[in-house]
Amino acid sequence: MIYPKEYYLDIFQVTERELQRLVGEGLLRGGDFSDLFFENTAFGNLVLRDGEVTSGGLHSDFGVGIRVLKGEKTGYAYSESTGLAEMTEAAKAASAIACGASAGPGKDFDAVKIMRAVHDKADNFVLSEANGRRPVKKSFRGSPNPAADRYGMSTLWQNVPAEDFLPFLLKTDAAVRAKDSRIIKLTAMLSWQVTDVLMYNSLEELKYDTRPMGSVTVSAVFSSGGTVENRSVSRSYRTGAEMLDDRLVAELAEKIVSGIDARFDARRPDGGRMPVVMGAGASGILLHEAMGHAFEADFNRKGQSVFSDCMGRKICGESISIIDDGTIKGNRGALNFDDEGVPGQKTFMVENGVLTSYLHDRISARYYGVTPTGNGRRESFRYNPIPRMRATYMEGGDATRESIIASVKKGIYVDEFSNGQVKIGEGDFTFYVKDGFLIENGRLTAPVKDINIIGNGPQALADIIAVGNDPLIDEGAWTCGKEQNVPVSCGIPTVLVKSLTVGGE
Repeated sequence: MIYPKEYYLDIFQVTERELQRLVGEGLLRGGDFSDLFFENTAFGNLVLRDGEVTSGGLHSDFGVGIRVLKGEKTGYAYSESTGLAEMTEAAKAASAIACGASAGPGKDFDAVKIMRAVHDKADNFVLSEANGRRPVKKSFRGSPNPAADRYGMSTLWQNVPAEDFLPFLLKTDAAVRAKDSRIIKLTAMLSWQVTDVLMYNSLEELKYDTRPMGSVTVSAVFSSGGTVENRSVSRSYRTGAEMLDDRLVAELAEKIVSGIDARFDARRPDGGRMPVVMGAGASGILLHEAMGHAFEADFNRKGQSVFSDCMGRKICGESISIIDDGTIKGNRGALNFDDEGVPGQKTFMVENGVLTSYLHDRISARYYGVTPTGNGRRESFRYNPIPRMRATYMEGGDATRESIIASVKKGIYVDEFSNGQVKIGEGDFTFYVKDGFLIENGRLTAPVKDINIIGNGPQALADIIAVGNDPLIDEGAWTCGKEQNVPVSCGIPTVLVKSLTVGGE
């Protein structure tokens, strides 16, 4: 949601003049750029285990982070109070880290004059030259537009008493148990948060919005013939409590029991190099981990990514386009603005097989002489923003799922990954596969489980030889843990990788 500007100024008890003064404080010692990130978050959760409430709570977090950039140096400090004295001390600390300690400003220094002087210095933070492909946008002024909001709430989470969420969890518990008598333990958990954000910087950009997030996770333990299997499913959206409806109950119940019969019958397959078909949707986590991180500009700027010298080059088949998108309304990775005040946008990292863009925050965009892509994100006001993904997915192709499977003489089909490890520099990855199927003579046959898929991200990307026409973004509660935790989502159509190492018997 996007409320009027005064709503946010009132929450954080600041005036626009004070925002200017704080930014000016950051610039006084010679900083190139300074920004403020205010955050007010309400959290709630409720856990139902085997039909009984076992935990729940309401929490809050509040404060401001202040950043100062000077050349290649970053100074960052935060305050859990938005009193002017405490914020001023944080601004001084950030400035001292970036620029070195020196005398502070006088009591009546003109913050606006300092900001304008930095502008006149040459607009040296956001470059204005063309980069050979498109003009570089210098700043993102203008007021947020409520009509363009990507995450509206019709029922505010914080206005719903905790006990009013219980019927939804009980209904979910009953619906899941009705699907399968082998369930011996069942946990249903609801968590939500609503975050008010206010941002201001030395380019005189003022941005603000209110970010909701609701997540439901159901975990079940199944027992049959002395064998125990576990299954978990989640759904997460940037929306209000209106998401808790009968449709969601039915979807969770159907999803958690889907494929459980095959799980009980599954065995570890023979290992070796073989074709791998990745199912649409949740397989996108491999795209996120093994390839998406390598496109984040901080890794490339520091020469740590295997793609550091590949911009403009063909890195995979022409049928492949990979996108990181902040514009999908209600999606877990959606953003009106990133955590630097840059508008959320749809970024093509790979277009028709060619690497066309990294994922940029303001720092990396300055380094490369390009426009920021809206990927500057942080866990909270206590953290400095860095390039992070939002909703990362591959566009669909021309093949059907059935034709892709039919093209494989001997291989494996997988659609749920977990516990992945990736080396950004080399691109090597390994992922644990919860379940899947053998492919024999173009047909799915015996179910398999407990295997590892091992490969190299750039090579796996280059080895994709078929792309399905069934692109799907998974709506699970995905969280990316690169230094800080942020909500993301991922997706992929059915794809065929020519050869990966399958760790089995």
